[in-house]
Amino acid sequence: MEDPDLALRFVVSIGLGVLLGLERERTKGEEGGAGVRTFALIALSGAIAGYVGESLGLTWLALAMFIAIALLVVVMYVVTAVRGDTGITTEVSALLAFILGLLCAHGQLQLASWVAVAMALLLALKDWLHRFASRIDAADVEATLKFSIITLIILPLVPDINYGPPPLDVVNPYKIWLMVVLISALNFVSYLLVKIVGAEHGLGIAGLLGGLVSSTAVTLGFAQRSRQAGEDASALALGIVLAWTVMFFRVLIMSSLISLELGRRLAPAVGLLCVVSLMACYWLWRRHQQRERGEVKAGSNPFELDQAIKFGLLFGVVVLVAKAAQVYLGDAGLFLAAGVAGLTDVDAITLAMANLARDDSANLATAARAIIIAVMANTITKSGMAIGLGSNELRRISLPIAALLLATGTLGALLL
Repeated sequence: MEDPDLALRFVVSIGLGVLLGLERERTKGEEGGAGVRTFALIALSGAIAGYVGESLGLTWLALAMFIAIALLVVVMYVVTAVRGDTGITTEVSALLAFILGLLCAHGQLQLASWVAVAMALLLALKDWLHRFASRIDAADVEATLKFSIITLIILPLVPDINYGPPPLDVVNPYKIWLMVVLISALNFVSYLLVKIVGAEHGLGIAGLLGGLVSSTAVTLGFAQRSRQAGEDASALALGIVLAWTVMFFRVLIMSSLISLELGRRLAPAVGLLCVVSLMACYWLWRRHQQRERGEVKAGSNPFELDQAIKFGLLFGVVVLVAKAAQVYLGDAGLFLAAGVAGLTDVDAITLAMANLARDDSANLATAARAIIIAVMANTITKSGMAIGLGSNELRRISLPIAALLLATGTLGALLL
């Protein structure tokens, strides 16, 4: 073993121990406990045990020293427990610090560094993680576990076979459930984000977060609210347009996850929509000065089985109808199906077109146009809500923005 290499391993082990010790030093309080020096020494002990054991063939030495450290940790826990602190975070971290030292001694510096940084992050985020856990219901955990079991255990057993009479043999149970997993995972990230940041925010942030859950619900709620006395229509319009903007980004992300080529094809058109909507948001933000607040509802856990099954059935129907429309009516029929589907839901038709583009690159342009048409149809639905259900002021603000977005989407579809 080269001396510089050996020195580096010991230095890294000490450094990682110091990293963990600094975080523990911050939280150990006046009564003391393991801190910077203790953690650095524990990590160094692991490195020495690993090196000596490897050099002299004393493979039992690392285990013996680990047991000795563990006994010291137990004593440390007993002392702190007598003082009323029954947590074992510091004790577990100390044992892991010894293992990090072992990893360094065996040359696994990168792995040890990753683990140490992850540990430090978890330790530093204690308060945030506790707040987050307090916002997660038992029902959320149960729904997530059920969905995970069905996905990880049942999905591999689902037949990967196309059903239906040719050329309509496009109903594939495995692919359908795979799309359900994808959309549920995306929705779950949004669900957690809303849970993390809480319910009530300024209308702009409420629209942004609400757009992750349902831009249609945001539009409907804010439009109805605009009829109440004293409400600022510009602020409500800002929340609505931000929710629409989130939907544009969401469509691009979903498409790219299934077919990167489709995502690249869609990027200019959807990007243009995003730019125009963000410019409208900036204009609305400059218009209003008040700080009205709005509430964001996380909705139900997207991993609930009934929700997943409903989306799976919807996706299967959309795939079948889109294929039938393309076979019997050509691209015009597919565009019509996309428009009708987009009136109520963009996700299903987006995923269906992404799968179509992935399976046959010749349909790339057609799939991209169909998605833009679905997005425009959905925008028409939400614009109708804002204009038809909102106040006169909200109608006056929303109408030109909706018209501009529709014109932009039409231009984008023509350029594909």
